[in-house]
Amino acid sequence: MPDAPPVLEIRALHKAYGQLEVLKGVDLLARQGEVVSLIGSSGSGKSTMLRCANLLEDSQQGEILFCEEPVRWRGTGHARRPADPKQVTRIRTNLSMVFQSFNLWSHLTILQNVTEAPIHVLKRDPQEVEAAARGYLDKVGIGDKADAWPAQLSGGQQQRAAIARALAMEPKALLFDEPTSALDPELEQEVIRVIRALAEEGRTMVIVTHDMNLARDVSDHVIFLHHGRIEEEGAPDRLFGAPRSERLRGFLNAVAA
Repeated sequence: MPDAPPVLEIRALHKAYGQLEVLKGVDLLARQGEVVSLIGSSGSGKSTMLRCANLLEDSQQGEILFCEEPVRWRGTGHARRPADPKQVTRIRTNLSMVFQSFNLWSHLTILQNVTEAPIHVLKRDPQEVEAAARGYLDKVGIGDKADAWPAQLSGGQQQRAAIARALAMEPKALLFDEPTSALDPELEQEVIRVIRALAEEGRTMVIVTHDMNLARDVSDHVIFLHHGRIEEEGAPDRLFGAPRSERLRGFLNAVAA
């Protein structure tokens, strides 16, 4: 989708925790309707890159642009912070994040989990939000669980509820941080089916994943991170079918073993 407008762009981003440099000048471009997957070994910087994109982590150098609007910063280095809290809120509400650990509110029903932010953060009409939320719960296959509590759901159902909650914000893009890694294989497939369906709808998504089949099947572009740098990137057929980097070949052999 080379002509589609950019939704999320990262340019030469650096992130360090004290003296530990985690991201060393990484780039990312996700256009409208595109699915970009980040793969790599544990500790390669994938999740950190996603959290920086959503401004959950502060970065020390580089640019982040949302719909071609650059994030404004104050300070430099480890003192660098976003300069405009209203801009941060606007970007975060348009980049809905789905976490590995579901992060559902245990004291709210599944329906309340999905409606809470659109009603209280976006100030939308509660009746309209509830109708839309029920539709999203149906979409992810748990419409009959609207009045259940999170503890009454399986892990796969909880993760699908988290996806419905993200969709209810009607974001410009969805960010997935290892959405299936906390699930056993059977429950993992429930969530993968939902993500594949969202990709087929043309949703803009950035996915950090350990599942190479998912990355291969749903992505328009795949980025392989190694020690905080982009070692190789490209279309999934080329990246998985004919990797150029010895490190990527070794990684794919290791995960296939």
